[in-house]
This record gives sequence, structure tokens and C-alpha cells, in this order.
Amino acid sequence: MSLPKTLAEDVARNLVMVARLIDEDPEQAYAYARIALRLASRVAAVREAAGFAAYATQKYAEALAEFRAARRMTGSVDLWPVMADCERGLGRPERAMAMAGDPEVQKLDKAGQVEMRLVAAGARRDMGQIDAAIVTLQSPELASSSVQPWTPRLRYAYADALLEAGREDEAREWFAKALEADKDGSTDASDRLAELDGVEFVDALGDDEASGAEADAGADQDEDGTVDGAEVSDDEDEDEADGSAKA
Repeated sequence: MSLPKTLAEDVARNLVMVARLIDEDPEQAYAYARIALRLASRVAAVREAAGFAAYATQKYAEALAEFRAARRMTGSVDLWPVMADCERGLGRPERAMAMAGDPEVQKLDKAGQVEMRLVAAGARRDMGQIDAAIVTLQSPELASSSVQPWTPRLRYAYADALLEAGREDEAREWFAKALEADKDGSTDASDRLAELDGVEFVDALGDDEASGAEADAGADQDEDGTVDGAEVSDDEDEDEADGSAKA
């Protein structure tokens, strides 16, 4: 659907702000998405952006409605995994599992299929089926030594599931593998490894600030008796004492 030039520019500006803010300030991104939605609700890209903004703020029912609308407009299956994850967010993991077994999954590209596997494993865990979740994540993509964009998250999810199952040694191995593949810091695998190894991080900045405060306090009163630049002498103390006695 085409929009008048001025309207199209307004919509585009709002969508740019959604993309810019969705990670650092999802609530603000959501506000921009709502503006774009009011301006152009019949544009698939707007419905999709509104869906992701709602998803980022955990408004799963709203997100699912927007994703469904975008899918109807485009006929694309790309949103299938995130739609299934919305079902999880709504407390309906069984629906997410049903979607994982739908023929639509076969139409997804490799990244989409891995994402669907992650959602399905999460749904298994929601239902308390931790062993099934582990099996769900075991795949050629997990075993592959090549690093793809989804590799850190897949390895991390596997490690986390292993840890929940009480398989700590294996979990540590896979957290390490996730960290090895995670060049952009998209997971907290390093923190999880440190936690397993019993490593505690000291807030060095906090210590420095405390030391600085003590140094500032010490600087207020120098060895020569100066306080904030004013010198206090023994004679002045004696004069004040005499004055008090006379009064």
C-alpha cells in the first residue's frame, strides 16, 4: 500500500525511532510504534514494527495480534517463531508446541527454524519437561563447529537447560562454548561461567569512589589546621574561651 509523501515521511520517522530505541528503551519505542500505527495501520511493516515493540514490552496479546495482521498482509511465515513465543508469554506453552509441529515451520529459513527450536525448547521447560527441552535443542546446528548468528543463543539455551537438569559439568562446557561464539556479548555466558566457578566480582569503581570521598574529606582539613581554606589557631580558641567565661 502506498502513502502520500508527507504521511510516508512521518511514518518512516517513527519507524526509525522504533528501531533505534527498541533495545535500550522499549517503552519509548512502543510509543513511537503506536503513533506509526495510528498513521498507517494498513501497512504491513508498521504492523510488524508495532508487534515487535509490544513484544519488547511484554504486551504479548497485543504483539500476537499485530504479528497476525502483518502475516495476513504479506503471507510470509517469518514471524511464526515469535508468534509462538507470544503464546508462551501468554502462558500457553502447549499452543507454542503445536505451532512448532506445524507445516509452516518447514517454510522457514535456517535461522527461523533454529529460532523455532529455541521457542519449542522454552515451551517444554514451561511445562516442566526439562529432559524433552534438552533433546529438542540437540540438533545439527548445535553440534556444528561453524559459528552462525544464532550459535551463541542456541549453545546458551542448551547450557541453561543442562544446568536446570542438574548436569553442571556439561552446562559449564556449553556455557564456555557459547562464550567462545559470542563475539558481540549477546548473552551473559561469561557471568554464568563465573557463577559456576564461584568467582565473585568486586566493584572496583565503588572502591575507588569511596577512597576518593575519604581523600576529599582529608583534604578539607590540612595538617596546618586549615579547614576549607580557613585557618583556626590556638589563640582564637583561647579568646573564644575567655569571652565565654566573662559572659
